Amino acid sequence: MFEAAVFYVFGAILLASALAVITARNPVHAALFLVLSFFTAAAIWLLLRAEFLALALVVVYVGAVMVLFLFVVMMLDINLERLREGFWQYLPLGALVGVLMAAEMAAVLYGRWSGLALPARAVAPGYSNTKELGRILYTDYVLAFQVAAVVLLVAIVAAISLTLRRRKDSRSQDPSQQVRARREERVRLVSMPSEKDA
Repeated sequence: MFEAAVFYVFGAILLASALAVITARNPVHAALFLVLSFFTAAAIWLLLRAEFLALALVVVYVGAVMVLFLFVVMMLDINLERLREGFWQYLPLGALVGVLMAAEMAAVLYGRWSGLALPARAVAPGYSNTKELGRILYTDYVLAFQVAAVVLLVAIVAAISLTLRRRKDSRSQDPSQQVRARREERVRLVSMPSEKDA
C-alpha cells in the first residue's frame, strides 16, 4: 500500500514537472523542472528495483542536460550578466526542486528500511538486473536500439550544422594546395649583396 501511494505521488510530480518544462517561459526554470522530472523518473525506477537504470538516468541525463544547457546558453550569446543579476529570483524554485528530490529519495529509502515496501521477489543466486537488461536490449530490441542510435546521430549532426558559424578572421589550411606544392617552391634562395662599411 505504501509503495503504491509513493508511486502515485511520484507519478503526479513527474507529470507536473514535465508539463512545466514545456510551459515555462524562462529557460532556467525549464532546465530545473527537467532535472526534477528526470530525478523523479529515477525514483520510480528505484521503486521498481531497477537500480542501474535509476543511476544511469541521474548520472547521464541530469549531468548531461545541465552541461548541454550551459553550452546552449553560451552558443546563443545570452547576456550572462543579466542572468547573474536575477540569480536570487531562481533560488525559491531551485530550493523547491531540491526539497522535492530529497523528499523523493527519503520516501524510497524509508519504504525499504521500514519494511512498508513490498518484499523483494525471490531471484536466483547471481541474478543481475543489469545483465538481464543488456541481454534483452541487445537481443529482443536490437533494431529499436539501432534506430535510436541513428536518430541521435542525426540530431547531433543537425545541432552542429545549425550552430556552426563561419568566422571571417579564422585561418584554415587547404590540403589540396599543400599536396600540389613542388620542391622548387618550398625554398627560394635570394642573393643579396653584403653591406659595405662607410
